[in-house]
Order: sequence, then C-alpha cells, then structure tokens
Amino acid sequence: MPRKTVFSSADLPEHLGAYEGLHRITYNSSDLIGGEQIQKEQWISSLTSGYARLRADPAIGRSFEGELRIVRASDVSVGTIHGTVKSISRTTEDIAAQSTNNVVLLLNAGHSPLSVDQAGRSVDLSPGASVLVEQSAPSIIRVSDGQCGLIAVQTDRERVRQRYAGFEDRLMTVVSSSMMINALLRAYVGVLADEKEAESQLTMQFVADHIADLIAATASIATPVTAHDNADARGLRAVRTQAILTKIRGGFTDPEISAQGIAKELGLSARYVQDLLQETGISFSERVLELRLQRAHKMLSQRHNDAMRVSEIALINGFSDVSYFNRCFRRRFGYTPSSAR
Repeated sequence: MPRKTVFSSADLPEHLGAYEGLHRITYNSSDLIGGEQIQKEQWISSLTSGYARLRADPAIGRSFEGELRIVRASDVSVGTIHGTVKSISRTTEDIAAQSTNNVVLLLNAGHSPLSVDQAGRSVDLSPGASVLVEQSAPSIIRVSDGQCGLIAVQTDRERVRQRYAGFEDRLMTVVSSSMMINALLRAYVGVLADEKEAESQLTMQFVADHIADLIAATASIATPVTAHDNADARGLRAVRTQAILTKIRGGFTDPEISAQGIAKELGLSARYVQDLLQETGISFSERVLELRLQRAHKMLSQRHNDAMRVSEIALINGFSDVSYFNRCFRRRFGYTPSSAR
C-alpha cells in the first residue's frame, strides 16, 4: 500500500528507516512549527540527517521555502526539491553515511539555470535539461538565482547497465531540454509523486523497471546527435559493435593493437569496447588471435609464399614471439606451421 507522509524534522529519520511497497514522503518547511528562521534551520538540518543526505545553503535575501518529496518503490527512488536555496551538495561524509552503488539522473525542473560539479567536471543545466551523475562521489549543484527546482531519479547501476552497458561513458554529459525523454521523465515523476491510489505489487515492479528504462534511455542520448545516436539503444550498440569489429579486421596484424587504442579512436571507453565484444561471445584478445592465425594459415598454404620463412609469416601477422606463434598454431589447427605447407 502506498503511504504519503507529512512530518516534522524530528520525525524524518524514523519515518525513512524502512520502505514497503510504494512509499511517498512530503517534507515541507511550511508544515514545521515556528517562525521562518526556525523552519529554515529545521528543514535544512533534516536534509542531512534524513534519507536525502544532502546539504542545502539557503538563498540570501529571500523568504525561505523548501519542499522535499520522495517516492520509493523497490530499489529505485525519485526525489523532488523546490525551494529558495543557492546550492545543494553531497559530501564524502554524506556518502559514507549512506553507502550505495546508485546512479542519479538530475533534471532541472525549475526556471533558473543550474550548474553541477562532480569529479573535477562542471556542466550547466538550462531549465528542462538533465545529466547523469554518480551517487557515490561528492557533488554540488548551484542555482543561479537561488530559486531551485530539481528532480533526482536513482537506481542501482547494474539495473542501468543491463539496459545500456555504455552508460558510464555518459556521466556528466548534458541531455538538452529539447529532448523528448526529459519531458517523459518529468511527466512520469509527476504522476508518481501525486498519485494517491493504492498500487498492486505488480505495479511496483513496473515502476522500478520504468525508472531504470528512463535513466538508460536518457544516458543513451547524452551526446551530440549523430546518425548513429538517432538509433535506439540496441541499434546504437549494434552499430558500435560493427565499428569495433571493422577496426579489428583492419588492424589485427599490428602488434600494438589494443582495445584501449580502438576505444580511443572511436571515442568510447575501453571497458565499453570489451563489454560489446563479450556480447558477441569472443573477447578482444581471442578475436585478434583467431584472425592472425587464420591469415597465417592461409599464407603458409599458398605456394607463392614458399620462399618465406615461418618466422617471417608470423611477424607479418602480428606475432612478435615465434615460439608463441607455433604453440598457438598447433593448438588451433592440430599441426605445426611447417606441416601446413
């Protein structure tokens, strides 16, 4: 059963201790007891001690208001923050207090530009734009005019990796406000945060899957639009896999060929290249070795190469160690290179 809870700052940690089904929380500074200064201090203090584990600095020269909404289902959660704050940060202390392996999609749901800093990088988010960040790394969000509107959607990184293995290459890359996926995300979060009807357990499962799908889909388009990026996530992976295979086929005889080198040429991470090749069932090193052995075997069987020594053919095909070539050749074909002639 879903629950919507409105509570004071003193109640925050207790109410956030456990979740069952769909749990909704609304924490509004105007519901707190006391004057504006007390409300501000209580609201900001409770962000750090409660589930959010965030630190907020109030905007200067503005009447304070703050609202935090959290919706959690299964291992995904959605949070919205609206208020007069100039910055929101997450420190190493906050990370240690709430250790997770999540990734977070931040969307600027306000009317003011935001900047996000993490791991030595900084990006600007115009209203409606989004960016994917690590939850397990310190970060700070700065609001240009102190009027914050923010959506944060998070889930375990393995959920996202299952849907889009290359998402880590897209961290701290802005998705423009013009992208439809951002509008879909805002609409979905709005329904989750405001819906009051009871949901079935099956619905909870769908919610968790949909959130992970939205994060993965946003990550998949977090680069300048190209012909490849207009394909869906599966098509994009297929295109990149073929590009990697083409690079391998064109350069396998180079003794210096490497997954890192190909990744750099294609603007990808080495890990992403390895992941795509693993999906084909053959690793990078296995594929290169097979191509070298096949070409060496063909050359050894051709009469016009009879004048070439076995060691020459091995070197031409990328083998720097002739003994290693002989061992691999015999293991692959069941006879020695000399016998192939």
